[in-house]
Amino acid sequence: MIKANDPSLTSWVDVPLNSDFPIQNLPFGIFKTQSSTPRVGIAIGNQVLDLLMLNKLGFLNDFKIDDSVFSNPYMNDFIALGKSFCSLFRQRISNLLNVSNPELRGNKEARFRVLHSMNNIQMLMPVQVRDYTDFYSSIDHATNVGTMFRDPANALLPNWKHLPVGYHGRASSIIVSGTPFHRPKGQTKPADAESPVFGPSKSLDFELEVAFIIGKSTELGKSVTTAEADNYIFGLTLFNDWSARDIQTWEYVPLGPFLAKNFASTISPWVVTLEALEPFRTAGYQQEPKVLPYLEYTGEKNIDIHLEVVLQPEKGEENLICHSNYKYMYWTMEQQLAHHTCNGCNINIGDLMASGTISGPTPESYGSLLELAWKGTKPLKLTDGSERKFILDNDTIILRGYCEKNAIRIGFGEARGKVLPAL
Repeated sequence: MIKANDPSLTSWVDVPLNSDFPIQNLPFGIFKTQSSTPRVGIAIGNQVLDLLMLNKLGFLNDFKIDDSVFSNPYMNDFIALGKSFCSLFRQRISNLLNVSNPELRGNKEARFRVLHSMNNIQMLMPVQVRDYTDFYSSIDHATNVGTMFRDPANALLPNWKHLPVGYHGRASSIIVSGTPFHRPKGQTKPADAESPVFGPSKSLDFELEVAFIIGKSTELGKSVTTAEADNYIFGLTLFNDWSARDIQTWEYVPLGPFLAKNFASTISPWVVTLEALEPFRTAGYQQEPKVLPYLEYTGEKNIDIHLEVVLQPEKGEENLICHSNYKYMYWTMEQQLAHHTCNGCNINIGDLMASGTISGPTPESYGSLLELAWKGTKPLKLTDGSERKFILDNDTIILRGYCEKNAIRIGFGEARGKVLPAL
């Protein structure tokens, strides 16, 4: 049997050139049509495979799964079946979609009922997120921010190279790609003012991030080691942790971000399994000084994910403003999870943990406007002649990401969000 990640696989479903969703990917998400309730699906080319209908028609009988697992507004119940189960399940879907297998391909009526064009569906939040943690794990980003706001000679705080810095964010305001939101309001303190003022943020920014979804729960008191971590990670998504820089500057001392971050975070709707991403593992930064034993790991744990950020003005053209890569992370997912749980903090299926802004070593790879426009001193010039120091009302920010190797592209789709004027 050919494994689901094999680059030689081809599908009888048409997969356009440079599609994010070849047969080697098979990411999971939640979708609905005009006439159906939310349900679990898998992306293949420009189609979505309806797993509820596939189960009803008997193609998944060997798994003995109740329809309720698929007829669900979130994937949490499916994820709870376990990573070993998911691996076997992906293998079954891969076999059904294989060009050499007539089982589904040869059943015209079944094909009509289980496949939906992406043009005719609405993607929804893939998981119910109860808890969300945001890390600060890109050394290039942390160095840039420290250089701007503190001493360039000591840009990193003393703890930064010893532990993955993070904070607990707001889960209720995580929104799926395509959901617009209003510009946040809050307190700011202009440089020339004696007292703070209240009003809409004037320095709204994006943050290019990748998030991982927890696929296995732990009990209070349990720690997850770096060696065990991959067993607790179901898959990855793109993530835009929108930030109001002016609100953050005034409020973050002494406890960190609050209103500057909790108004909205945008997630891509497709969850790409860790299994699909394994062929793209790569080495990360050399960690000096040597980390403490509980953060040590073996092997190549970074992932080579090409990342892009596009800014599109209202009724305007797309402007590619950032080209970065997830491989630039200093702290790995495994280290983040090990640190998160080293004190016995319990985790739950569907919990989301974001990387923090991903910046690379060169200016075009900086993962925020704060860096790209360097605190407003180097405005970006767009194709329509306008400039951006920060995001304007009615601008749309689009995050895209993909891995590519051996002519196989494993993509994430996009995380798209439009900024509406403040209410």
